[in-house]
Amino acid sequence: MLKWLAGVLLVLIVLLQYRLWLGEGGLRELAETRARADAMETANEPLRARNQRLAAEVRDLKTGLDAVEERGRSELGMVRRDEQFFWVPGVVIESALIEQNALSQDIGEGRP
Repeated sequence: MLKWLAGVLLVLIVLLQYRLWLGEGGLRELAETRARADAMETANEPLRARNQRLAAEVRDLKTGLDAVEERGRSELGMVRRDEQFFWVPGVVIESALIEQNALSQDIGEGRP
């Protein structure tokens, strides 16, 4: 009788260990889930950074006129009243040069 009870307990322990290590909700599935979560976290980092940049841009657009002026210059080609605009056909100027010129003019005028 004691051998039979020991055998049943041994089989029960083996079954429980199998479920713990290899069964549904076991340690292998936990490791796979953690690996997927880490991969998703890595994929979300650039998106999180982009969201922070967009939030900062929205704050700038809501609070200051400098961001609105910059957008108007770069995207719409707007010019202030005291500036002169020269268009030369066939010449392409990158927006970085336009922004650099605008910043140098602002610094020359004493604006921050």
